[in-house]
This record gives sequence, structure tokens and C-alpha cells, in this order.
Amino acid sequence: MTTRFWGNPRLVSSNPQPDRLAPDSQRDLVTDGESPIAHAEAVAAEQSTPQQPLGQPGRPVNRRSPFFIGLVGAAGVAVTYLLFQFLLASRSVLILIGLAWFIAIGLEPVVSWLTARRLPRWLAVLVVLVGMFGLVGGFLAAAIPVVVTQATQFVHDIPSLVREAQDHTSLLGRLNDRFHLQQHLQQILNGTGADLTGRLLGVGQAVFSALTNVLIVVVLTVYFLADLPRIRTAAYRLVPASRRPRAILLGDEIFAKVGGYVLGNVLISLISGVLTFAWLMIFHVPDPLLLGLTVAVLDLIPVVGSTAGGVIVCLVALTVSWPVCLATAAFFVAYRLAEDYLLVPKIIGGVLKVPALVTVVAVLIGGTQLGIIGALVAIPVAAALLLLVQEVLFPRLDRS
Repeated sequence: MTTRFWGNPRLVSSNPQPDRLAPDSQRDLVTDGESPIAHAEAVAAEQSTPQQPLGQPGRPVNRRSPFFIGLVGAAGVAVTYLLFQFLLASRSVLILIGLAWFIAIGLEPVVSWLTARRLPRWLAVLVVLVGMFGLVGGFLAAAIPVVVTQATQFVHDIPSLVREAQDHTSLLGRLNDRFHLQQHLQQILNGTGADLTGRLLGVGQAVFSALTNVLIVVVLTVYFLADLPRIRTAAYRLVPASRRPRAILLGDEIFAKVGGYVLGNVLISLISGVLTFAWLMIFHVPDPLLLGLTVAVLDLIPVVGSTAGGVIVCLVALTVSWPVCLATAAFFVAYRLAEDYLLVPKIIGGVLKVPALVTVVAVLIGGTQLGIIGALVAIPVAAALLLLVQEVLFPRLDRS
């Protein structure tokens, strides 16, 4: 058996048990006119055997050498810097991906419940999405006619509002005298055409960006929800086999907490919306359906959502009478106490088990960093971190 090496016209015999060249023989080959490459090819031919055609591995790199330590340290710094820059550049997209992932995990219990009833997963996902779009469509169907009616009424009342603003004895006139409302409005209307065009383009760009973000979140949610079992399996494959069972238990528990929080939060919001609608119907406050839906949507935001919804409803109730406004304010205070000390502990508290102080701090930090989205996902994220601390960090610290 012969082998012809690339770049060397010599034929070298392959011996199943070759004799190694002694160091003196190697030096003789080099000094006798052999080039270093030809010498290396000769040694490679002798080291190649049927059992190890590519030869034996050489000695490992000395990881304690200053060069290796410096190289690894510099590479670590470079990778960390590039990763940080990548996260900063992709921050907006990563927020949308995280929101879609959060919604998909929250809807997974409903999809799993439907699939357990022998429904195909694609059909279960379709049913859940149709239900979500039905709720959003119902809110828009209730909100759009009211907004159009109020805008039309406002345009019709502009002359009377201007006359009232010029009357120094009226409430609007006193506000105009103090804050110069009419002067500021006239400056805005008398702006140059370029300024007005720029503002209109800015508003149009903001609306287009918001619609695009909503579409991205919806599409990503559909994909995540459809492929969640495969994504879960692929994520657990990244964990070493020795730690994979423990990771599966912790990961599934975190998924259960997020799903329970989302479903419980939606249920509490529906309760707040129904009770608000019933209260406003009793006292004949205008637009009870729209206000009830508004309170239900705002109540999805922890801590501050129901308060903001109550302020809006009280301002609308003020158009009826002062007693109705005060009674509505008392109703929202009572409901807030019932939600904090009765509904949340019964519906969500058993799933998350997050202390009240941690909840408030998490919502404040999340709202500061990511706005409404951060406040919405802050509590389940805090619950997941608290679980990891209790199950991973504390036991290791206790053993150390």
C-alpha cells in the first residue's frame, strides 16, 4: 500500500507498525538537503496507520501560558462588548419578541386545555386567536362610534367654547386667564406650513410604527404558540444531560407561573370591567360599555392600571353630578381594596407567591425601564427570579 502526498513526488510506504524516526535521523534528513515540509511529510507518513489514519493528537495547549490567558481574556472582552452593542442596537426588536413570547406562554394553558380535548393544535391555536381578535374587535366597535360622536360634538361646540373662554366669569375663562390657553392654541394654529406638515408627518409615522409593532407581535405570537412544544424541546436540549431533568422541572414551573399570571390577570380585568359597566348603568353615566372596556384594559397593568381607569370614569361621572362622581370614586376605592386583598390572593397569589413589596418594586423598575410593557411583565419575571433564587442560589449558599 502506497500513498502519494500532495507536493511531494516521492512514494512512501505505509507500514502498519512503523518505526519512529529517531531525533538524530530527523536532523540528518534536514541537514542532508530535505526541506522542512518534506521532512514533515515523511514523519506524517510513518505516523499514519490503519487504526489512526490521521495520527495521534499532539499535546494540548498550555492553558496557563501568559499568551493563552491574554488571548482568551481579550477575546472575552471583545465578545462581551459586541454582545452589548448588539443588544443595544436590537433593543426595540427584542422587546417585541419578548412581549410575543410572554403572550404565547400566557395563552399556552388554554391551547393545552383544548388539545387535551382531542383538538388539533393548529385548530386550538386558531380558536384562541379568534377569541382574542373578537375581544379587540368588540372594544374597537364600542370605542370608535363614541370617539367619532365626541369629535363631531367638539367641532360643533367650538364657537361656544371660544365665547366661554373670553368670559372672565366662567370656569373656562378663569383657566384661560391663568394659563393663557387661547394664546397657546392660536400659536399652534398659526405655525408655519412646514411646522404643521412636520407635526402631521410625525403623527403619521408614530401611528404607522405602532400598527407595525402590533402586527409584528401578533405574527410572532402565532408562530410561538404554534411551535411552542418544539421550542421548549430545543431549549432544553441546550442544557447538559446531567442537569437537564432539573432544568425541565424549573422551566416548566416558570412557564406555569407565567401562564397562571396571564390568565388570572385577564380574569380579574374582566371582573373589573363587568362591575364598572353595571355601576355606570345604574347611575346612568354616559358610555358605560366603553368605560367598562377601558377599565378592563387598564386593569391589566398591575398596581396603577385600575387607579387610572377609576380616575377616567370619575371624570366622566362628573358630567352627571357631583354626588355621582363621589359615589363612583368610593366604588373604585372599595373595588381596589377587594381586588388587592381578595381577588388577587385567590386567583393569582396561589400561583406566583410573590411578596407585596417585591411586586411593587418589580412594577416600578419594569415601568421605568420598559414603560407599560415592563410593568405588565414585571411580576411574572420577579416570580421566576424568586423561584431560581430559592431553588438554586440559596441551597448553594447554604452548602458553601
